[in-house]
Amino acid sequence: MRTIGSFREFWYRSYFGWFGGFLLEEPPWLVLDGLMPAQFALVTGASRGIGRGIAVELARAGCRVAINYAGNAEAAAESLRLVQAAGGDGFTVQGDVAVAADRARLVAETAAKFGRIDLLVNNAGVGPHVRADLLEAGEESFDRLYAINLKGPYFLTQLVARQMLKQEPDAEGFRGRIVSISSISAYTASVNRGDYCVVKAGLSMMTKLFADRLAPDGINVYEIRPGVIATDMTGGVKEKYDKLILEQGITPIRRWGQPEDVGRAVRAIAEDRFPFSTGAVFDVDGGFHLHRL
Repeated sequence: MRTIGSFREFWYRSYFGWFGGFLLEEPPWLVLDGLMPAQFALVTGASRGIGRGIAVELARAGCRVAINYAGNAEAAAESLRLVQAAGGDGFTVQGDVAVAADRARLVAETAAKFGRIDLLVNNAGVGPHVRADLLEAGEESFDRLYAINLKGPYFLTQLVARQMLKQEPDAEGFRGRIVSISSISAYTASVNRGDYCVVKAGLSMMTKLFADRLAPDGINVYEIRPGVIATDMTGGVKEKYDKLILEQGITPIRRWGQPEDVGRAVRAIAEDRFPFSTGAVFDVDGGFHLHRL
């Protein structure tokens, strides 16, 4: 249960909320007044899609967000505008998570601007350029997906964990939180994009490994598994999934997932709603993970 963090919050809630009855949304400073443990976040691949949804939702909680992008500076600038409109703040930082020098720069720039990193969200990821049968797929696509979707997050997490270990723990003893965005493909076989499934399964194991290693140091690690989310990546298969979701009911909740659905799950972790959980998997998939007859 949340407690009142300051006299200012008490006055605001009393006048506009409890007595006035029309407080529709908390202003960001209510959260920043000691109620938002993860105030400084680095979100990779935050220029669009799920990453943008995460950044904006964190901003609604009062976070300052480092918005990482690989190449589309214009899209990243739009994400920053939306973050600021949502009540947060931050900056954009270019970097390819597949490149070691870029990973080091991401961490250094974020730590320099914010003074610390409270939350890392490993979101940057790509799908195969061409979906190919398992017996025909080549190494080039596998190497590309491995470098961006698994090797990059693995070593970026290592760097951020080292940074977090330098930071003073908060009142609850936590130095930081790390979230990796995987996929239902971590456990669902798709023989026409085996490379994608393999690296997402690897990301799940990565979460377990870092959760085990970092728990004694006050760093909790989580995995979020989105289902079918409406983004640029799924735009090319919209007709297929419209039929599967809306007509055939492949998910019990018969709608497309939205980037903000994933963002709300990350926000809950950032707000320290799960302090006694680490290595946990959160399914944000409309119920796809259920085994149904």
